[in-house]
Amino acid sequence: METRLPIEELVAKVLSELERLKYADNTLCGFRAFYRRVITFAYEKDKLYFSEELGRDFLKEKYNCTVNYYMEAMPKGLKDPIRRIRVLGDYQLHGVIIRRIVKKPGYVKPPQFEKELTDYEKECKNNEYSKRGLRTRIQRLFFFIDYLDCRSVQNSNDITSEMISDYVKTIYAHHEKSIASILTTLRVYLRFLYFNEYTNEDLSLKVPKQSKYYYPPVPSVWNKEDVMRMLDSIDRGNPTGKRDYAILLLVAKLGIRVGDIKSLELSNLNWQSKTIEIRQDKTKNIVTYPILKDIGWALIDYLKNARPISHAPFVFIRMNAPYEAFGKDANLHNIITKYTRLSGITVPDGKRQGMHSLRHTLASTLLEQGTPLPVISEILGHFNSKSTSVYLHTGMEGLRRCAIDPDEVSRDV
Repeated sequence: METRLPIEELVAKVLSELERLKYADNTLCGFRAFYRRVITFAYEKDKLYFSEELGRDFLKEKYNCTVNYYMEAMPKGLKDPIRRIRVLGDYQLHGVIIRRIVKKPGYVKPPQFEKELTDYEKECKNNEYSKRGLRTRIQRLFFFIDYLDCRSVQNSNDITSEMISDYVKTIYAHHEKSIASILTTLRVYLRFLYFNEYTNEDLSLKVPKQSKYYYPPVPSVWNKEDVMRMLDSIDRGNPTGKRDYAILLLVAKLGIRVGDIKSLELSNLNWQSKTIEIRQDKTKNIVTYPILKDIGWALIDYLKNARPISHAPFVFIRMNAPYEAFGKDANLHNIITKYTRLSGITVPDGKRQGMHSLRHTLASTLLEQGTPLPVISEILGHFNSKSTSVYLHTGMEGLRRCAIDPDEVSRDV
């Protein structure tokens, strides 16, 4: 649906749309100044219309930018110029401004889609999607809804296969894993609309499928020495250190997910049977973990000598007032980053060594010790062994180099 407009008219429409979308005044000033330069450049090249080629030539000549910004990562200092050029291309192609950031808090649903969006959220909650999964799913969906709103679609039944195709074109620059997630979200929502009679046609069948095979990346793992150095760097004479030490042990030795650690309640600790019983947020399965000796002493030390007095039912809470649970978006990455730096461990470029990597390390260790994949799946809380089979890609020699003995991950408090 590309519409050829003279470049000055195209810029005027884009700026008008940015104002309608309530972009900040400073942002609008930046767009105006930038587009004046683009218009001047176009006239110097005897070009009346904007094109992707003209945009690339402008970036190359004025910013020495030669990357294919649809296929490669954008250079750090060139994100704004590239974004502004892409806005022109998007508007010329689709008649809307896309790829804009949707603010997480306080998102206002377009009134013509509010009822079905609210009903969809209720269905997701009834299906017991995790809070994090639901939040991510809805966030992806808002981009599509905004796209429809900008194209003046007033009813879900007015959505066409051409609109879906046009929208899919806007996401092809994403990583293939992100594309797969976006397409899945779109497909599920459109199926919901059809089954609930918001649309007369099952448009989910019009959403394209990826033909690429998915090869999961090889997980990042720690070696024994680095785990010991990281744990030894924790000041266990400090209340915050006592808490962080207990958290890291639960991840490293039991493979508990960060979300489950955040939601762990005092009532989940059964000291008589020396077990921790939780309902996993992701899988909804009831899982029982043993309170190993070192974990038990670390928890006791934290609960008796460090945990602030609070009515919160959660085991781990903030160490500064208000003494409440961690925020819903907290991933506790700052904890492991803090002690990685204190211990002087250098993380190579491209390697992740966050909380999840400690789960990877536990899985690789158990695999090296001959533990069957179904057992490892149960320990890590995977839906099935397929998720766990990724650890086979590290190879036996690699496992020998990175494996740690779970009994040596930490020392008794």
